[in-house]
Amino acid sequence: MYRIKPVIGEIYHIYNRGIEQRNIFLDDDDRLRFIHDLFEFNDENPTINLAYHFGQKQSKEVGLPKIERVPRKLLIDLLIFCLMPNHFHLMIKQQKEGGITAFMRKLGTGYTNYFNKKYNRVGHLLQGKYKIVHANQESHFIHLPYYIHLNPLDADFPEWRERKIKNYKKAMKFIENYRWSSFQDYIGIKNFPSVTQREFLLKFFEGPAQYKKDVANWLKNIDPEEIKSLGSRTS
Repeated sequence: MYRIKPVIGEIYHIYNRGIEQRNIFLDDDDRLRFIHDLFEFNDENPTINLAYHFGQKQSKEVGLPKIERVPRKLLIDLLIFCLMPNHFHLMIKQQKEGGITAFMRKLGTGYTNYFNKKYNRVGHLLQGKYKIVHANQESHFIHLPYYIHLNPLDADFPEWRERKIKNYKKAMKFIENYRWSSFQDYIGIKNFPSVTQREFLLKFFEGPAQYKKDVANWLKNIDPEEIKSLGSRTS
């Protein structure tokens, strides 16, 4: 089967889920570890000893350890991320030749090793190679951030995908309080600000306040067919 070869400067939607649809994040420590891995593995430099540093001094990043390090050499721009119990979504812009491949290899291997050691298991954790979709159409590029950031609604508001939510204000409050994505940082709430590179999209969407309004409007006026075109439902 043909597989996309990422190109420098292009944007991609990447997602994967647990093997046999199993949950890959069992507690907040797992989610924090994965988010820290998103930061740590986005670097051409060798990875430091996470097992030693994780859980040490806390930084200004919510729940992340403070680690002294040399400046990173980014492999990618991580534009958007969202963690769900059994899968994750990323919106990535490739910065270096082979950057996405190197980053995703380190991320998958590193987190699987952590998870297997913690839960005394062996073998694969993720369902095969990650899925990658080129966001090469304007509608795809514009709507993809909304789609990824609204994914947590599947937990309490699964009807969002069919535009059947009755209380949009409550649904948006749920998203605003969801810590395990980049949404809070995009609307000006400091959560994991160093993990993502937001300048490009915030300029495009005209700032945090406008982005928040755009997400709410998209939720209200969503086209169910548009949802299907943005990526397979992985829950």
